[in-house]
Amino acid sequence: MLSNMAASLILHKRLSTTVAKAKALRKYVEPLLTKSKNDTTHSRRTVFAYLQDKESVKELFDEVSVKIANRPGGYTRILKTGYRLGDNAEMCVIELVDYNEDMLTTTGTAGAKKTRRRSSSKKKGAESTEASTPATPEAEGTKEETKDAE
Repeated sequence: MLSNMAASLILHKRLSTTVAKAKALRKYVEPLLTKSKNDTTHSRRTVFAYLQDKESVKELFDEVSVKIANRPGGYTRILKTGYRLGDNAEMCVIELVDYNEDMLTTTGTAGAKKTRRRSSSKKKGAESTEASTPATPEAEGTKEETKDAE
């Protein structure tokens, strides 16, 4: 079962399964991904002994190993999705980290955190409300009249 799931994960880059199976699959597939970084005949045969699928071995050594070449480990990500209706098993999505484009783009923008600061004085708050009112000739005239009346 693990070899079939590993082959499917390599081919499709994402797999929906239970959390227990995903954790077992992570321990099974991560050493294979590490072994794929070294493209030799021996490593190809070793990976094929685990996967038993020519297409997934070819995909692993040709495309996946290029993307994970500079990553020191942690090639998979488990995202919990909820519970299955039939038996209430906890479900998740296991995916290859470098192939989720949505997560790659959001992590780059989340690093720059912007904060807004404002003055706590009431005087400046009153000035900002006057500045936000539209400046029309009639409104300016009424302001001058109120200043003269004081």
